[in-house]
Amino acid sequence: MDLLPLLLILLMPQPVCVKLRMKCSLNLEHLNRKRPWSYYRRGDHLISIVTSADTLARRMLTFEVPPYSQFRYEPYGNKGIQRFIYFFQVVNKNRKLLQNLTLGYNIHENYLTTLGTSDALLDMLSIGEANVPNYSCGRKDNLLTLVDAADRTISIQMSTLVGTYKVAQISDKITSEALSDKSKFSFFHRMLPKEGFQYPAIVQLLLHFRWTLIGLLAPETEEGENFLRTFPPLLVRNGICVVISQRFPTTGPPVLLRDSSSKWQQVNVFVHFTEYIIISSTFGSFHLTLNSVSGSIERKVWITTTLGKYLMFHHGHLRYIHSIWSFDFLQKMSPKYGVFEPYSFIDRQFQKKSFHCSFSKHIFSVKARKRCSQKAEMGTQEKRGSIQIANSDSVYILFMTLAHALKAAYSSRSWRRRKKVQDTLEAPRLQPWQFHPFLEKNEFYNLSHLKLYLDQNGEGAADMDIQCLVISPSRRLIKRKLGSIERQRLIINQTAVSLLKLLNRPLPQSKCVESCHPGFVKQKREGEPACCYDCVPCPEGTISTQEDTEKCTKCPDDKSANKDRIQCIPKVIYFLSYEENLGIILISFALLFFLTTMLVLIIFIKYRETPIVKANNQNLSYILLVSLLLCFLSSFLFIGQPRRATCLLRQTVFSIIFSFAISSLLAKTISVVLAFLAIKPGNRAKRWLGKSLANSIILFCSAGQIVICSIWLGVSVPFPDSDFHSQPGVIILQCNEGSVMFYITLSYMGFLAAICFTVAFLGRNLPGAFNEAKLITFSMMVFCSVWVTFLPTYLSTKGKYMVAVQVFSILASSVGLLGCIFIPKCYIIILRPDLNKKEKLTTRRNVEMYKWECQLSTCSNRTNLEHGPWMTRPTFFASNH
Repeated sequence: MDLLPLLLILLMPQPVCVKLRMKCSLNLEHLNRKRPWSYYRRGDHLISIVTSADTLARRMLTFEVPPYSQFRYEPYGNKGIQRFIYFFQVVNKNRKLLQNLTLGYNIHENYLTTLGTSDALLDMLSIGEANVPNYSCGRKDNLLTLVDAADRTISIQMSTLVGTYKVAQISDKITSEALSDKSKFSFFHRMLPKEGFQYPAIVQLLLHFRWTLIGLLAPETEEGENFLRTFPPLLVRNGICVVISQRFPTTGPPVLLRDSSSKWQQVNVFVHFTEYIIISSTFGSFHLTLNSVSGSIERKVWITTTLGKYLMFHHGHLRYIHSIWSFDFLQKMSPKYGVFEPYSFIDRQFQKKSFHCSFSKHIFSVKARKRCSQKAEMGTQEKRGSIQIANSDSVYILFMTLAHALKAAYSSRSWRRRKKVQDTLEAPRLQPWQFHPFLEKNEFYNLSHLKLYLDQNGEGAADMDIQCLVISPSRRLIKRKLGSIERQRLIINQTAVSLLKLLNRPLPQSKCVESCHPGFVKQKREGEPACCYDCVPCPEGTISTQEDTEKCTKCPDDKSANKDRIQCIPKVIYFLSYEENLGIILISFALLFFLTTMLVLIIFIKYRETPIVKANNQNLSYILLVSLLLCFLSSFLFIGQPRRATCLLRQTVFSIIFSFAISSLLAKTISVVLAFLAIKPGNRAKRWLGKSLANSIILFCSAGQIVICSIWLGVSVPFPDSDFHSQPGVIILQCNEGSVMFYITLSYMGFLAAICFTVAFLGRNLPGAFNEAKLITFSMMVFCSVWVTFLPTYLSTKGKYMVAVQVFSILASSVGLLGCIFIPKCYIIILRPDLNKKEKLTTRRNVEMYKWECQLSTCSNRTNLEHGPWMTRPTFFASNH
């Protein structure tokens, strides 16, 4: 804002300017107690430099006297100015770089004020004697570029003005991030990375030592405000909580900082943003605040954003300081410059001997300027009584870069063509906007003695040392290199960390809770900072292998978490095998029942000529026994590891075989009923008796199940599958059969069983010694009870137990049919052969027939059943007749 009124005044026409100057002249003489100054030397191209004073005001400004009289300035008079001049001379003597060109300079002091900067910039941009930009009168200087060696708070002001005239601005300091916006500051170039490039390194440092509760301190300046705005989001993204965030004044006495006492006791690490190398003046407020906190206070770690060496004063304010950490640029091991001695020593009297200073005031100027023109070359002296200048100075790198870029500009094709076309007595000179593109391809990083490079985003970065200043118990300051940041990777010197313990200064902890061990995950506490959390075990099937994990990692499908949830281990393969106890028991029962059924079949074949075997159609009995044999064998398809063949056969074979068994029972029941109906006079049921009816019933009922199974195999073929999720830590090998078709086959079997049970139940009271209706009724009751119980049990089990339930149901239902129908007959055949005779069967048969007929005719005389005319009736055998 100070620059705009000045420009408006100087850009007005001459009469108006004179009039305004007479009314209100702008006096800048107070800046150097006398007059502004500049050091000047002519050259083919002029490099302008704006630099700042060394010393700052250290007391609060008052309103009793003018502000300028309260500052104490020490302008660059010796080493500061001489280093610029010396490196100009070094570059000019290198004929391989500039050939016949020379660099001149115009060095200004801005006194750390925007007003002084505006004055210096106007003098730089004004070609003539007067400070009128774009007005040429008298002096003709070929301005090439501007070197920004001033305080970084003024860099934006400088770039705003010189960018208007397309003059490149080069800064050798850490500058504001705002200057990275090329749309606004397209002519700005930096030698060092932008402000805040060290912030990720600070975050790495905090994470390495697990400091998750920190405090932020910043001055009440624009840069401090920017720090508190940009740095906390970076911390939050990395899980670090900012508990204290304070701004303190840069002038005046120390003040108490806010926040509760508990926070000052809990937070042991503070990050302090500072712009200057003198940082001890900010400890006053910090010391005063901690001194007012009740209770024991642990010493705090102080991490500064300072780049380079810093100065310390007032050791009495270090009472609560554990150590002070800062960053410094990492230098290359063996820089090879080869243009001048490692150290040069300049005569202290050089300024007085080699410069001619005079005061000049133009008619359009508002001030008189002290201009010192160089009249003699600078020479090196012995070390004694001289100023030492190191060859690794960043100013030298800057000038060497300018020289290389200037050489590249004059060697370009477009410049050579222009030089041939322009036929004048005076050689054409490079303009600032023509020089700018060559600075964009700068050699700063190649020529610098610092380890500079471009990161993955194309932004400037640098390797850094981490310096630690430890306050020992005896109040001595011990400086140690704690580590480094190389290519954005943190390297900690463990020896230096161990040394802190030997000095009785172990690093303090600064976190809300202890770390969550592997196998646990952080769970945020309600109403507390994000860094305050509880440690809860990882959920089932997940693990965590590191401390303070925010999210557990899910194991692959074929693996499960171990007991401690720190490792994924392979899951156990799970199926009903022949080797385990359950499989052995089921196999044993299946073999036992198979052999029992085989024995029954052998008995029936051996005694096939006996009446009890002939009764009730012995062929159906053979079919039923063979079906039961196959039922017991079908259980073997369900045991063992599921294969493609077993998955294809198990359910279909089981369904078809059981359908044959139930169909044979249905045929047997219908045959019994028809046989007794056929004995009634005039009943036509006799013509239905015979083998054809039974065979037709078996084939018809079984064909329905065969059709259903064929559709099943055609639509959805069962296949081996693996279930990873039903049971933790187990991979269940099973057959994926499709539930719909499976339940359709069960429903069809249930339908046949229901018909068979209904017919047998209606015929249970038919007379006859070998009427099987009752036996079939009981067998169907057992069969239906087993499979009705099977459904909920099957649906509620998983894995091998599901298979075991089905195998058990197959065995139980088959045993029910075998036991209810054939065991009573085997009992008579083997143990009571006296009952297996025609005479016995005739007597019992006639009694039962009479009872049946009597019930049908509702006779009332039942007292003489033992003696009656029915004794002469012929015996009817529901056999193969």
